[in-house]
Amino acid sequence: MIGIAAVEAPWGPIHLAVDASGVVALEVLTTPEAFASSVGRRLGEAPTASAGPAVARRLEPAVAAVEAFLAGEPAALAGQPFTLHGLSAWDRLVLDGVRRVPWGELTSYGRLAREIGRAGAARAVGAAVGRNPIGLIVPCHRVIAGDGSIGGYGGSWLGDRDALLAIKRRLLALEGSVATPGGVTWTTLPERPA
Repeated sequence: MIGIAAVEAPWGPIHLAVDASGVVALEVLTTPEAFASSVGRRLGEAPTASAGPAVARRLEPAVAAVEAFLAGEPAALAGQPFTLHGLSAWDRLVLDGVRRVPWGELTSYGRLAREIGRAGAARAVGAAVGRNPIGLIVPCHRVIAGDGSIGGYGGSWLGDRDALLAIKRRLLALEGSVATPGGVTWTTLPERPA
């Protein structure tokens, strides 16, 4: 059984879905119907607002963690259990690398490719990051273009590109990075030591 909820954010609702194992989906800029449809297609089961007790025990702390994250608490989402259902081995590898980017730090698609042992695969990394089904928990907003520009945020299926980039800028600002039209002002050194 999959339960769903929505958390209010400055840009509109964040929809999340959990099963008994943890968070399985989290999306911004989507309608409740589109979110439920997306979750149903990917997981083969339609989510419901009236989930059983095991799912409800996961849903309540997940909602509280998203709210705390939006209030600026770095560790709020770090301990949330999650499951990456329906993803390829490649997407899992990339998203595992994204998961290791700490609060307030940034990486580039190219650097992430190198860190996961796939130097030269920046575009493929970017595509996998764009397919992230649990944004915020796997913090894809912390991945920017190698030239310091903001890159993308979410897949184009989630909504208007400019609105998505505005959300990414807000998330970066929440963590202390400032995204401007010319690029990002880093809060850490552009290259992390190997």
